[in-house]
Amino acid sequence: MADNTQKDPKDWVSGDDPMTGAQQSYLKTLAEQAHKPLPKEDLTKAEASEIIDQLRQEAGLE
Repeated sequence: MADNTQKDPKDWVSGDDPMTGAQQSYLKTLAEQAHKPLPKEDLTKAEASEIIDQLRQEAGLE
């Protein structure tokens, strides 16, 4: 049975909305853990989600 519980952020209906406060806070934490500069502050929800996934990998949280 296919897993349809996760959508690509590019396919989200609200993906173009501004990132949430929770995403922004988590991005800050992950950037610090991965020793990376903070991403720009005007990300969309989809962009923030993709960067979160990338930083989680770089921080060894995947």
